[in-house]
Parts: sequence; structure tokens; C-alpha cells
Amino acid sequence: MMMTAKVKVYKDKAQLSEAFAIVLKDLINVDHTVYIALSGGSTPKAIFDYIAENHKEDIKWENVQFYWGDERSVPPEHEESNYKMTNDHLFTKIDLPKQNIHRIKGENSPKDEAMRYSQEMYDSMISREGVPIFDLVILGMGDDGHTASIFPHQIELWESDKLTEVATHPDSGQKRITITGKVINAARNVAFLVTGANKAEKVDEIMNTKDGYKNYPASLVSPMSGNLIWYLDEKARNLS
Repeated sequence: MMMTAKVKVYKDKAQLSEAFAIVLKDLINVDHTVYIALSGGSTPKAIFDYIAENHKEDIKWENVQFYWGDERSVPPEHEESNYKMTNDHLFTKIDLPKQNIHRIKGENSPKDEAMRYSQEMYDSMISREGVPIFDLVILGMGDDGHTASIFPHQIELWESDKLTEVATHPDSGQKRITITGKVINAARNVAFLVTGANKAEKVDEIMNTKDGYKNYPASLVSPMSGNLIWYLDEKARNLS
């Protein structure tokens, strides 16, 4: 599967941020609505900071509807909230209509919120065979090979018939809400943003289909569109 993925390698996180900002600008600056699922993590944070500093005036923010691929079961003001990170580093710096933000409500009961968010996606987006179609799903990857909030110990959630599931962090036991594999692989475009030497081992195993790579949820990302790109920095790409 990984053989067909495109790979783009940048010197560091700053260079990757600059390049991916242009990707987002070109995707959003069109004459129709664009649906994007965001990711948490340090790399998206760096990208948001760069965009807020350099592109806040030349992107048609009214065109884009923002969702999330996953969220922790915490309120929106909590430091671990993916929504809070995006709000602090991007939304408060740009002219984005509030109705264009579709956050996962981490303060709600995880089970109830998973159902609500599934319905919100379905009601507000174009669907194919009951699955909402994102123009872009942005993913990160943990050093354990997880993506969104689907972890190796719950890899079966990837194949769920539901649009969202409640996941459990393997160490903290924290509940999370995550979109499932059927939503990720239905997207028109999927982008992995992976930086840092701690990710290099899993990147190598997945891209070179080494023994055991199928145990990592990140290895299951294979959009039907064929449009999968890994954006890496040199540290994540090299084991040296």
C-alpha cells in the first residue's frame, strides 16, 4: 500500500510548515466550499503559526469548513484540547466565520459525542454510500504507529462500520473520539505530517513494509482516491 504514497521530505519542521501552508492555500482558494479534517500535534501547530504570520490575508477563509480527525475528552479550554491548540494558534488570528468551525465537544459524554459528531458530518457534508467526503484529512503519527486516535491495541476500530468511535489511550486510559478508517480512506486527499527522529523507525517500517508494519494503524491509510502524501522532515525520514 505504501508503495503508491508520495513522499516529500523537508530539511526541518519550519521548511515543512512553509511548504504545507501553500498546499492549504491552493486547496482553499477555489470557488466552492472545502472540507478539511485537522490534526493536533506540534507539526500542525507550527504550520498554523506560519500561516497566521504569513498567509492570514491571502486565504479565502470563508470557503473552508474545519473539522477534526480526533479529540481528547476534555473541555475546549483544556491545554490538551486539539480545538484549543488550533483556536489559539490559528482561528483567533484569522477572519474565519464561527459557523465554519465544527469542533468535537470533548466535554460531552464520549459515546454521545461520537454519535453527535457523526451526524453533524453526515448532515453537513457531501457523502458517498453514507460516508462524508473530506477534501483533505490531515493526519499525524505517533511513535507507536497510531494515527488519529486509533492505537495499535485497538486497531480493530479502523474497520468500524461507524464514522466515529470512542478510543482509549493505552497508557493514560483517557477517552478520545476519533474518525474511523472508512472516513479517512474516503477523503479526496490525505496528508501525513510527521516530524522528529522519534518517528523515523515507524516511518521506515511502514514505508518499506517491514515485518509487523500491519500492526500500526498508520499503515492502513490508503485513500480510495490514491491521493496520499507523506510530508516528512529529514529526521523522520532517516534512521541515521
